[in-house]
Amino acid sequence: MSQPVSLHHLVQQFPHPGRLDAIYLRPARREAVIAVQQAQALVDRGLSGDRAAEKTPWRAGGNKRQVTLIQAEHLPVVAAFTQLARIDPAWLRRNLLVSGLNLLATKTMFKDEPLIVRIGAQVVLEITGPCEPCSRMEEILGAGGYNAMRGHGGMTARVLAGGPLQVGDAITCLPTPSQSGAQA
Repeated sequence: MSQPVSLHHLVQQFPHPGRLDAIYLRPARREAVIAVQQAQALVDRGLSGDRAAEKTPWRAGGNKRQVTLIQAEHLPVVAAFTQLARIDPAWLRRNLLVSGLNLLATKTMFKDEPLIVRIGAQVVLEITGPCEPCSRMEEILGAGGYNAMRGHGGMTARVLAGGPLQVGDAITCLPTPSQSGAQA
């Protein structure tokens, strides 16, 4: 008879890796984002060339919003809510467009067990929470754009291990240290 699987184990199980579909850098506040094929993730900072990475961390580990991620599968939902034909992911000003991995499921259910994702061979991010929409969504998406984005704004993350990112890289969830030796 097999042992029951714990909720701690279940929240770390994903059916397959996701994919990095696009990378965007935000050079300055309110300036257009720049789409790039590759970028360098900097530990405790963010992505080289992005305004978030230019700030000197004021505490160990840096802030919780070093990199922002958004779910490609949510773009048609936001388009439907706003009655737009399509949503250009660059309009939403997130750094990484991800497909095939449920980003909402990467939000930790347990404070002592953050979810960790690996992008490509080297980059490791700790998912730190939801990336709530800002009032600019009203300007960009029209009246109601803010509410259309609520629940679909993506996630924020900290860079734990830096290195190169490239469009097409696989994205996998890693077990938290407390679960890596646990039995299923």
